Amino acid sequence: MLTSSHSSDASEFFKSLGLPNVQIHHAINHFDFTKPSRRILVIGPMGSGKTEYSARIWRDARVALNKSKEFAKSTVTQGADRRNVFFIRSILDLQRFSDYPEDALAYRGGFERLGENIARISDSFGLEKVLMDNPEAGTWILDEASFYDERIAYVTKKASIERGLVFVFPTLILNFRKDIFNSSARLLLDTATDVFPLTAYCEHADCMADSFFTYRYYRVDGQECPALYFDPLIIVGGDNVKDDPREPNYCTRCEEHHYLPGKEYTFLILKPLGLEAARGNLEPLKGELSLLKEDIANSGLASHFNEKYDPQSESGIANRRALLVPNIAERALIYLFVEQNLIGEQTLVELAGELSLDQEYINRRLEDNGRVVHW
Repeated sequence: MLTSSHSSDASEFFKSLGLPNVQIHHAINHFDFTKPSRRILVIGPMGSGKTEYSARIWRDARVALNKSKEFAKSTVTQGADRRNVFFIRSILDLQRFSDYPEDALAYRGGFERLGENIARISDSFGLEKVLMDNPEAGTWILDEASFYDERIAYVTKKASIERGLVFVFPTLILNFRKDIFNSSARLLLDTATDVFPLTAYCEHADCMADSFFTYRYYRVDGQECPALYFDPLIIVGGDNVKDDPREPNYCTRCEEHHYLPGKEYTFLILKPLGLEAARGNLEPLKGELSLLKEDIANSGLASHFNEKYDPQSESGIANRRALLVPNIAERALIYLFVEQNLIGEQTLVELAGELSLDQEYINRRLEDNGRVVHW
């Protein structure tokens, strides 16, 4: 971004061109490889260009590497040259951009070939190994850093301070619920030195407002059905549009068109039922889950929707379509087990068996969220 002095310089430059009344906006600067020990968050919704921002850093580095040996003195700290860029992608992200080469830094608009300067890791311990194996790399781009364990924030902070390394984190900070994605995202915010926010156009057909939010929805018989608030937090999958009503789609939405039904229900009804189950009384929760599976129109969720969402308004109609999504009982049970820890593995297995819930769906979502159940 332009500092105040840079903004003043730019204003003077445009005045010299005879444009005294032009409004000066923030410049899109080339990456500065001379500044050590930074931890840069590049945040925005899906589709806002976070990974493309990374590709620009790689292209800028190709230019900077052609500079003189004298210039290199300003980009090297303890043998690590910040013009030497290394890209890290999560092992969980294998399904994305599967049509691209293995060494591709791929984004929606294209890709860059990185050769040996790319690796896939599963956690912060994997990052430490890659850092050790590549001591000459000075700028590290960790794609979707919020998907790693919390330790990643302090591993990168320590390496940044001690060796002058620069870390760039193109990542989601908010999840589809518009909450801080997880504790890793919170710690990355706490330890960042710079933040670059990106936006996208709202992808609602009638809107082009700036979008800050990632929106999750399902397609059921060709209709857009928003994800319920208690939908599983992490669902691993690619970027392709999916017509399977059990698999989510994503786009960016502004505040007005980001539908998130069931949030109040989650805390007014579902979580209290989980608390009651944690005290040993499973029957109320079992009753609601049974209705969600077999007779959703008479469930507490449907009753809440009838009170909250006007069936005549555009937003009311859109929110009500969330009830068309399959496996709602399974989603509620997973939420109470994985995120709230109100029911244990034995209770989950017992309820899933008694209610004939979809075990295959539960297993896939639990695996996505790093949990394994023994049936």
